[in-house]
Amino acid sequence: MDVQIEASWKEVLKDEFEKSYFGEIAMFLKHEKALGKTIYPPGNLIFNAFNTTPFDKVKVVILGQDPYHGPKQAHGLCFSVQDEVPPPPSLINIYKELKSDLGLPIPSHGNLTKWAEHGVLLLNAILTVRASEPASHSKIGWETFTDAVIRKISEKKENVVFLLWGRFAQDKQILIDATRHHVLKAAHPSPFSADKGFFGCRHFSKANELLAKSGIQPVDWSLS
Repeated sequence: MDVQIEASWKEVLKDEFEKSYFGEIAMFLKHEKALGKTIYPPGNLIFNAFNTTPFDKVKVVILGQDPYHGPKQAHGLCFSVQDEVPPPPSLINIYKELKSDLGLPIPSHGNLTKWAEHGVLLLNAILTVRASEPASHSKIGWETFTDAVIRKISEKKENVVFLLWGRFAQDKQILIDATRHHVLKAAHPSPFSADKGFFGCRHFSKANELLAKSGIQPVDWSLS
């Protein structure tokens, strides 16, 4: 299958694109569109995380679960929204921790593209969603694909920092070789759980310390 995705990822994931489950994902999405369903993010942004952060540039991985399901929100980067959309509650809490940890000002926007450009893979486990129906594409095969992405990073790279926020993300730890990589865990930044271990986790400074110790350029976490 000729998937439109950044070249280094296309090479790393070529075996996945040939598997039957991936063809079934593509068929499902075509069927949804044929039924007139609105799908987020738009087709050209489904692989935005990969296109913005090439495989060779990945330093940090942040795992999300499901794309935002409202208009103009999702653009293929977990926790991130497009410029004209106010930051959602979880992202506001991420910004609060960023300020507490690094002293960086809280941005007025919710677009995390700059992080992605600096080597932070903002990966949702599920890459599409039907409008106004959260988790509506959770059973179509995306997690098989994104689990493979995590495994490939684990197998083919070293000293990547994985930030696992919440139980869903932490369940992915089994895919990561912790003898080759760094795993930092905290509560999810959602308003329902941020005060149970996300606030004060200092993952941004800790990630940079781990990268620096490995001889890797730290991430510029500023968004202004």
